[in-house]
Amino acid sequence: MARTATTDYQPIPLPDYQSYPADEMQRRASAFTAEIRRRHSVRDFSARPVARRLIETCLDAALTAPSGANQQPWHFCIVGNADLKAKIRVEAEAEERAFYDGRASEEWIKALKPLGTDPSKPFLDVAPWLIVIFGARKSRSADGVIRKNYYVPESVGIATGFLLAALHHAGLAALTHTPSPMGFLNDLCGRPAEEKPYMLLVVGYPADTATIPRHATEKKSLTEATSFLE
Repeated sequence: MARTATTDYQPIPLPDYQSYPADEMQRRASAFTAEIRRRHSVRDFSARPVARRLIETCLDAALTAPSGANQQPWHFCIVGNADLKAKIRVEAEAEERAFYDGRASEEWIKALKPLGTDPSKPFLDVAPWLIVIFGARKSRSADGVIRKNYYVPESVGIATGFLLAALHHAGLAALTHTPSPMGFLNDLCGRPAEEKPYMLLVVGYPADTATIPRHATEKKSLTEATSFLE
């Protein structure tokens, strides 16, 4: 049944969609899969500068992500200032030490051992950019009304995925870092209390000596991770 246009709902023709022959669709899907398989989380970054324009272009891709009621309940705080990065490292490492010294369960610590992580986070100083991703429980609409946002974690997660893919496609490395709790990021980034920090992305070039844990290459197969109900 066709939807009836109302004052609020104003349909427009589907813009920008590009159709491809079936064999071209498969080729494109295979090429993207091959490219995204080369993405790895690294913890060894180079101090090599990355142009702000490149980061902005990747963020433009993230901003196209779908969101609950199209309310786009996210804010990306991009940190390139060396002093601020150093302060973030101090606060993050304080939370990490508390995590490893007793806040985390033994089971959680055991799960992290194959990744070789510890409270030291030098990449927060070294990488040229940190991107702190906030989700807003409430935000101001175009007409100035404060409104509740819906599906905030889901929406922020999808936008973060778009951003990770865009950064990788551009040729950059990224690491998802989640010190817990992360409330200190509101203070350091000057963001309001109604915004919750969800993720801290470390972005730049991998160091020439960068390594990854072998454990990180172990991915579920298509058979293990999917169920086709046909």
